[in-house]
Amino acid sequence: MSRTILVVEDDFLVALDITQLLESHGWVVIGPAPSVKVALDLLDAGLPSAALLDVNLGKEMVTPVAEALKLAGVPFAVASAYEKPEQFGGPVLTGAPTVGKPIKERRLLAALAQL
Repeated sequence: MSRTILVVEDDFLVALDITQLLESHGWVVIGPAPSVKVALDLLDAGLPSAALLDVNLGKEMVTPVAEALKLAGVPFAVASAYEKPEQFGGPVLTGAPTVGKPIKERRLLAALAQL
């Protein structure tokens, strides 16, 4: 069974790095989605096994995507430089594994293993 992961990240180079890292570990990446709208459109097309969410997507927060994932029962981790992402993205992010930024391979894989 393939492990699919939705990557929501607005920085193109960071998204590219994350995608390459995940694919090298056997994940099939959906996206990356640079905005809430693109992410929600991708979710409408099919649910992933998991998701990795950047909290701050430029002029918007990832909160609607996190809420949709939670409602659908899809586990997610947060990739953010914020120490407490829930202070910015809302209570839906409380308790989600946090990878931090810049993203380190070991920490990312450990967070995904928690899902």
